[in-house]
Amino acid sequence: MKFGRLGPIGSVVLEERPVPVAGPGEVTVSLAACGVCGTDLEKVRGNYRTAGVIGHEPVGRIATLGAGVSGLAPGDRVFVHHHVPCYTCEVCARGDYTFCPTYSKTNLDPGGFAETFRVPKENVDRHAVLRLADNVEWGSGALLEPAGCALTAIRRVGLPEGGSVFILGLGPVGLLYARLARALGAGWVGGSEVAARRRAAAERGGIDLTTDPRDAGAARTAVERATNGRGVDLAVVATGHPSVARSATELVRRGGTVNLFGLPEAGSRLDVDLQALYLQGVRVVPSYATTETDIAEVHRRVASGALNLADLVSHRIPLGQIGEAFRLAGRPEDSVKVIVTGPAA
Repeated sequence: MKFGRLGPIGSVVLEERPVPVAGPGEVTVSLAACGVCGTDLEKVRGNYRTAGVIGHEPVGRIATLGAGVSGLAPGDRVFVHHHVPCYTCEVCARGDYTFCPTYSKTNLDPGGFAETFRVPKENVDRHAVLRLADNVEWGSGALLEPAGCALTAIRRVGLPEGGSVFILGLGPVGLLYARLARALGAGWVGGSEVAARRRAAAERGGIDLTTDPRDAGAARTAVERATNGRGVDLAVVATGHPSVARSATELVRRGGTVNLFGLPEAGSRLDVDLQALYLQGVRVVPSYATTETDIAEVHRRVASGALNLADLVSHRIPLGQIGEAFRLAGRPEDSVKVIVTGPAA
């Protein structure tokens, strides 16, 4: 079978390998679609290669079941989450599930960009294989994981009812964050983004206002007008550029929150006036990844029609052309969300 993996820095390569076999408690899944995530792009660029596996937003059909698996059947349409916490360590006991030491040690074999992939027993046991509702099409299914990341982040920072939010970076995950913030009761949502196509996607999704970060002062002016000069309750850094994190600290109100949401560049530093943050009571809260529980909640919202994701998919590229998929995903002026399609689509 074909699968895509990291090649030399700057490249993704397509290779052949045997079809994986489901062991006891495991399942294999035939790929329908898998989104190209920003962290996949960073791994290809060499900025985030710790795990070495790419493809973590997959949907498809159950191909085979290992001994002892119940509640699933061949042909079931499913989303599969690649990481699961242990739920027994002290980190999990505090509710910080995505920071569990074993969380990132669970993964799909050989990754989500494969014609067929194996799901470990731990993931199956912890309900990381989610049956899709009939009305949730493949494209929306491939967006459940990044939308789950946004939901996990919003819950972690504690968005106040009717609160104001400004998102710096309206890539796919920033767009999902914006739509979820609105769905969860935010009173005003704004954002900044260089790519006009992505600003349009934000406004199409009900976001109040977008700005171009190349227009100096536009974000600050928009926030001051929307909040009567107070600043937003929540400023979200949905990109990894250090300068954007600094900008976020300048948009948030006294006692407000900055959410470090996008993957920072390796070795980057936050260059801000710490005394100003101290005197203004600004919280800086990182959030990372998501859990199967929050993904299931996003799925319920999509299935009920309360949250629309499908229109964010701009390109569907066959697995055999995975290099083109990554090229497009890395060009924000040309794409919104790129998904790689497989044999089950």
